[in-house]
Amino acid sequence: MVYRNGNYCAFYVSEPFNPSGLGANATRDFVYYNMLRAWKAADPGFPFNDSHAKTYSVRDGSNWEATLKPRLRERLQSSKNIVLFLSSSTVQSRALKEEIEYGIGNQGLPVIVIYPEIDKKEGIAQNNGLSPRVNLLINRLPIFKALMANVPTLHVPIDKSLIIAALKDSNFSVSTKTKADCYWFTV
Repeated sequence: MVYRNGNYCAFYVSEPFNPSGLGANATRDFVYYNMLRAWKAADPGFPFNDSHAKTYSVRDGSNWEATLKPRLRERLQSSKNIVLFLSSSTVQSRALKEEIEYGIGNQGLPVIVIYPEIDKKEGIAQNNGLSPRVNLLINRLPIFKALMANVPTLHVPIDKSLIIAALKDSNFSVSTKTKADCYWFTV
């Protein structure tokens, strides 16, 4: 049995992706993933356990079917949830589609969605539902829109204290997840 304690970060990067130099830093969603890693490096108590660090790194030129796709699945299988960065830069790439489709559809992983362009919880929901801005961002990722009702999803602005609360919330862990629905922090 696999010990599922990782947070699998899903984010858009243009393909092919080069994680070195300006290529990575020019990819906005990747920068936010690195922000979580930096918070963890600065504070070992920060509740982020990077699933990407649990397996060997892969190179851009690696074969999709033989190397990249199996590695993504291996990481998802050792994860308790998906942390999805969703911004106006996000588009549905082959890798992001596979991560969401396999993570939700096959593994049943709850999703914590972080919106880097929304900095207050009031921007996430209104009138007992997700805000129009959040719905527009969800529409950028059709596979997520189609599958998100199958698992609990917690929608969070780019606020460190709320991200900490989300990462600590056992309702968004595969073994103790709450019922499938959309959740957010109330005002």
